[in-house]
Amino acid sequence: KVDYDVCSNYGNWLYSAGIGNDPRENRKFNMIKQGLDYDGNGDYVRLWVPELQAIKGADIHTPWALSSAALSQAGVTLGETYPQPVVTAPEWSRHIHQRPGGSPHPRGKRGPAQHKDRGIDFYFSRKKDA
Repeated sequence: KVDYDVCSNYGNWLYSAGIGNDPRENRKFNMIKQGLDYDGNGDYVRLWVPELQAIKGADIHTPWALSSAALSQAGVTLGETYPQPVVTAPEWSRHIHQRPGGSPHPRGKRGPAQHKDRGIDFYFSRKKDA
């Protein structure tokens, strides 16, 4: 069964595209974190993306970050059997290879965002000197 609520889904799609209504400044939807939080073992991804079925556990959320040996073992060739990522946001790096329920940040909470002034336009602009 696929969950479908027109209002919620349209609002969520706009939010994840970076054009939704959010009162907090510089807030971005982090797909990797959401995947780890709500699909920690990757079962939902495996259901809808059969090309990645052989990737074990949470690594399925970031196949481009796996070693070539791990990809080969899973029968995945980036750019051929599964596409290369179009965008990789800097904020994702802290979640790559993180296990669900992993250890908290050493200081108990995350420090200041390194790229707090970068909006969605940063990822799609040609100029990258920020």
